[in-house]
Amino acid sequence: MVNRFTSVSTALTLKVVGIICILSFFVDFLILLLPFQPTDRVWQINLGTALVDRGIVPLVGLGLLFAAYWIENADAASDRPQGIDLRFPAAIISSILGLMFLLIFPLHLNNVNQAKTQTLNRITQEADQAENQLNTRLSQLQAQLNTDQGKAQLDQLRNQTKAQFSEILKDDQKYKQAIESPQIPANIKELLKKAKTNPQVLDKAIEQQTDIQTLQTQQLSQLRQRRDEALKQAKDTAWKSGLRIGISSLLLSIGYIIIGWTGLRGRGAVQGGKPRAAAR
Repeated sequence: MVNRFTSVSTALTLKVVGIICILSFFVDFLILLLPFQPTDRVWQINLGTALVDRGIVPLVGLGLLFAAYWIENADAASDRPQGIDLRFPAAIISSILGLMFLLIFPLHLNNVNQAKTQTLNRITQEADQAENQLNTRLSQLQAQLNTDQGKAQLDQLRNQTKAQFSEILKDDQKYKQAIESPQIPANIKELLKKAKTNPQVLDKAIEQQTDIQTLQTQQLSQLRQRRDEALKQAKDTAWKSGLRIGISSLLLSIGYIIIGWTGLRGRGAVQGGKPRAAAR
């Protein structure tokens, strides 16, 4: 009697947990559909990702549900009421989920690939615009420096910069503080070290830093480096998302299809066996 009560309570618990897992997934599914934007590629990607991330929940629920019926079938008590048999609708739901996750696999890969292409094009266009704006500003600055007033301002700037560095180089205490200060960039510290032994390095560095062509080369190099990093990050993100969601959806599809096929096959075997039993 105790063993029979234990099997009944265990089967009932598994059924309740399994049904809750399945229903919670469909509740999440309905919520994820809102706002409904089927033509939006980003919405499709987010929906597919969210469904695959939650896809294991109903799979566990189905496993618990069928395990409950296995426990009931293992109990030889014939006087116990069986209740509503949920194995057939569970097999139908599993087959539908298997088809859904099978469709998510190619659709998500296609959406991610198209979204990646759009992102790469946008990054490239923004980088080209930034380069054009930089070249325009530097050309205007070069035109200003070609005037007598611009040349005078440039010379004044160079003299002021050299005076500031010279003041640090002449005072050993200030020089030591500058070298040890975490607020001063590493390239400035390196320049101070070189200028300490060779003062001509300072003049050359100041001239290069105030030269339009040098500035253009440096800033273009920085822009292109940031562009390449953004392109690489976009490619890596798309590749990881496509691989993770694609493989996960395919595995979920296989699992659901196997469960659904097994349940439907068992249902057919049971129904097929009843007429034979009646004939005997």
